[in-house]
Amino acid sequence: MSLTWVIFIPLVIFLVALLLVGRASPQKTGNDFLKSYFLGDRALKGFVLAMTLVATYGSVSSFVSGPGLAWQYGLGWVVFAAPQIITGFLVLGVLAKKLSLVSRRIKAITIIDVIVDRFKSPALGAFLSVALLFFFIAMMVGQFIGGAQLISQAAGIPYVAGLLLFGVVVVAYTTTGGFKAVAITDTVCAILMLVGMGLLATAIISDAGGMASLLETIRQRVDTEQSQAFFDPTSAGALPWTLLFSAWILVGFATVALPQSAVRCMAYKSTEDLHLAMIVSTVVCGALMIGMTLLGFLARGVIPQADAFGGNTDAMIPYLIAHHMNPWVAGMTLVAPIAATMSTVSSLLIAASSAIIKDLLLRRYGAMPDKAESVRRYAKICTLIIGLLALILAIEPMDIIVWINMFAFGGLEIAFLCPLVGGLFWYRATHQGAWSSVLIGLGVYFWACLTKPDLAGWHAVTPALVSSVIVFVTVSFLTKKEVNPDFFP
Repeated sequence: MSLTWVIFIPLVIFLVALLLVGRASPQKTGNDFLKSYFLGDRALKGFVLAMTLVATYGSVSSFVSGPGLAWQYGLGWVVFAAPQIITGFLVLGVLAKKLSLVSRRIKAITIIDVIVDRFKSPALGAFLSVALLFFFIAMMVGQFIGGAQLISQAAGIPYVAGLLLFGVVVVAYTTTGGFKAVAITDTVCAILMLVGMGLLATAIISDAGGMASLLETIRQRVDTEQSQAFFDPTSAGALPWTLLFSAWILVGFATVALPQSAVRCMAYKSTEDLHLAMIVSTVVCGALMIGMTLLGFLARGVIPQADAFGGNTDAMIPYLIAHHMNPWVAGMTLVAPIAATMSTVSSLLIAASSAIIKDLLLRRYGAMPDKAESVRRYAKICTLIIGLLALILAIEPMDIIVWINMFAFGGLEIAFLCPLVGGLFWYRATHQGAWSSVLIGLGVYFWACLTKPDLAGWHAVTPALVSSVIVFVTVSFLTKKEVNPDFFP
């Protein structure tokens, strides 16, 4: 049996299982459909909540781009990834309790529902829905590109064939199954990510003859100057401290504002489930994000030259899987990054669909005829169309998927930090302050991303978020206080 088909066997089994989960996931009908399809009836148990949060946050860049850049920069990129350890604990610890209580009180289905009710501004909700769609589609395109490249490079098939193979499956099971299917598959995907990471670690260490031998090989294979940079936290200046501090904002503290993560705070069943999820998500997220990046650093000991994988660091992990692992083990390992890709895409698809159906269509045409059945039909059609659009945009791949993800992360954090987190916890916040923070923050962000000014190493998200917060506080103090009893009883 050829290597290609051996690798495909575990992957095909995994993809078929996802489709079956989507078809088997029960959904309510009538007026309860929205809560079921977009929020899983607010009934997630602790372990499932933790795993769906981790799987949504962890993406193809965590398994491909991050390790690839660690292969290039060394321990500096591991330091860059370190802030991700706090993500699960931060999101659930800061947002979950109040967001859950408020969303139940006002019967909110989406994050936009919460913001609109807090500031009584449908226009702000519409603007944020469009911004959410823009950044979500950018993230989905990056995920589709990464997944397709993984399959094509590891299994030796054309890029478009790899794109269609897994892209159609993830769109299909998300469309048919909704939030419950996504939560279940996210849990399975997170477990598979841990298994895949373990298999990769075993392959790298055994290939090098043990950990001590592996580290010595890394030192020997790079010259003196490179060796110092490779083991330096800043990669000898290639990753300046300002950029590393930016990481604590971009993939650390500001992730509390990511809507695809925040919506999970509205879906858990009980306080006990929340407490369990905080612990499990912290352990699993830390293990995956730091573990995979560290494996990229260690992979330098078995893949010394970039020529081996064509010079694109995104191709390093697929090359490692295809050329340094037993074919059967390679097939099982390949499932892990594909699972990371699919879990992220499915969560983004559900959130993007809810933004159109619940936050744009129903808010504008709430009295549509045959409302319940129309919503059910339109929700699934919308999910399908968004997924197919992202697939089409991914046909022409771009390099270094992690930069696409970081751009979208930054944009979402700027758009939602002040309206969501500020609106939830600061009674003095006003809709004028929220509007100003979003417009100024995104304006600074796009300006910095397009013109690329000298920011002394700071990522563009840093000045944009600082500007956004300053404007939010200033304008809110200068305008009339809007205390909402549903938020501050």
